[in-house]
Amino acid sequence: MTSAIPVNAHEPGEERPARPLTMFGPDFPFAYDDWLAHPAGLGEVPAGEHGTEVAVVGGGLSGIVTAYELMRLGLRPVVYEAHEIGGRLRSTPFEGHPGVVAEMGAMRFPPSSTSLFSYVRQLGLRTTRFPNPLDVSTPSTVVDLKGETHYAQSLDDLPPLYREVADAWHETLVDRVRLEDMQAAIRDRDVKTIKAIWDELVERLDDTTFYGFLAASPAFRSFRHREVFGQVGFGTGGWDTDYPNSMLEILRVVYTAADDDHLSIVGGSQQIPVGLWRREVEAPVHWPAGTSLASLHAGGQPLPGVTRLHRTAPNCLTVTDAAGGIRTFRAAVFTAQSWNLLSRIACDESLFPIDHWTAIERTHYMGSTKLFCLVDRPFWKDVDPRTGRHRMSMTLSDRMTRGTYLLDQGEGRPGLICLSYTWADDSLKWLPLSATERMEVMLASLREIYPDVDLRRHVIASPVTVSWESERDFMGAFKANLPGHYRYQRRLFTHFQQDELPEQYRGLFLAGDDISWTAGWAEGAVQTALNAVWGVVHHLGGRSHPDNPGPGDLFDELAPVRLPED
Repeated sequence: MTSAIPVNAHEPGEERPARPLTMFGPDFPFAYDDWLAHPAGLGEVPAGEHGTEVAVVGGGLSGIVTAYELMRLGLRPVVYEAHEIGGRLRSTPFEGHPGVVAEMGAMRFPPSSTSLFSYVRQLGLRTTRFPNPLDVSTPSTVVDLKGETHYAQSLDDLPPLYREVADAWHETLVDRVRLEDMQAAIRDRDVKTIKAIWDELVERLDDTTFYGFLAASPAFRSFRHREVFGQVGFGTGGWDTDYPNSMLEILRVVYTAADDDHLSIVGGSQQIPVGLWRREVEAPVHWPAGTSLASLHAGGQPLPGVTRLHRTAPNCLTVTDAAGGIRTFRAAVFTAQSWNLLSRIACDESLFPIDHWTAIERTHYMGSTKLFCLVDRPFWKDVDPRTGRHRMSMTLSDRMTRGTYLLDQGEGRPGLICLSYTWADDSLKWLPLSATERMEVMLASLREIYPDVDLRRHVIASPVTVSWESERDFMGAFKANLPGHYRYQRRLFTHFQQDELPEQYRGLFLAGDDISWTAGWAEGAVQTALNAVWGVVHHLGGRSHPDNPGPGDLFDELAPVRLPED
């Protein structure tokens, strides 16, 4: 975790330990973690605005963080949620087995998500290391490609081809995109160097796919190397489903260590938004001690989902919910999946300038499917006396399962298996099947890899599954920009800074995972929520503390590079 101490707070000549890699940029290198940790807080609104209602559409992580921080500043957030608090932080229990949850959405969080983890610490939640392939916490990994199965406890246990692929990936990053220079700059919070490197890469690579980038690298001249890399990848496993996406999306991940050293939240990630909803604040502005978001809402529940959103005079936003309730606000934050503005919610075109509508329409989402089963015990840790190997391992495969994760729930407790985690086209293959049908296909695939393991014999509960592309209010797991989408993403991310917008378009702020540069990682949802908080405060005549300037105060210095549009 990073501290709130300035980078240069050390004696001249004193050796200073390197700060860790964090999600500091590269597009907008603002220190959200330091802003949150500063004793001056996130700013203030005029006393006359205390108690002002602000609509927050969406009760996922971004919406709840937005509402929580607005409440602490003395405003009254009014949260609308169509389903349950959590959004894509959805922890699903197994009936009859309390304490065990399947993470249907976000399930692994890199330590570089320092803003996110500030809330994890506030809530006193515990973490444990997530068992990614070949991770130190993973007893063993099996790579199964083209019918050949390799058992490994480290990369060196795999055939030389896999080391060649790993070395080719590192060589490509160092030689072609200055990996080491960029990571050193991120560690040092060196904004000037980050922007010098990144702005040039944006101009050079915005039109380049991930696959095109690899194919143009001398280290990946062999198709076989590109094929293996697509199946096995780096960090969490294969990345070939990302091959059509912009290379910039991949670089944001590797530069900021987003795919390294993952942690999971003990008891489920949904505890973060639910915990913030219920958390009683000791000394909020304006509100009495012990106020929580739940206490500001009748019955402790958010309002129903939004069905209509339009502008009304003078410069207000009117929200209609599914129960027919109509309320009008001077400011609102939209944190739900942005495609809802196109199809699920009746909207006036006057909500945004036409270029922002275009950006919303062009947003590209990745589908994702997961299926979990509960087993009687973590039998995979048993060692086969004939081979000396674990009965079953974390498994990467080109079969239908793609990724199978083994999740130990602790001594004397059932075991949890994520039988399959797939994205994009691999996810669509599962779409017509029920949970039981999906499990049958997965068990058949795994039987080919582990012929001596009767996995079915260990299953003790009905499987649970999700395909995010078919979820009514989500329509995808996360945003993933295609080549040429940088300009669209810039419009959406920078929407919180509204001084340059015509007045009739101000007061409605976009936030959420798909607005962030790092979609698919919860840190992006938190960062865009904090942008929206700054935007609302500024819109209502408030300001940041001079000792703790916010993202909008430093916008001109840090703004993402603007590519030409003519």
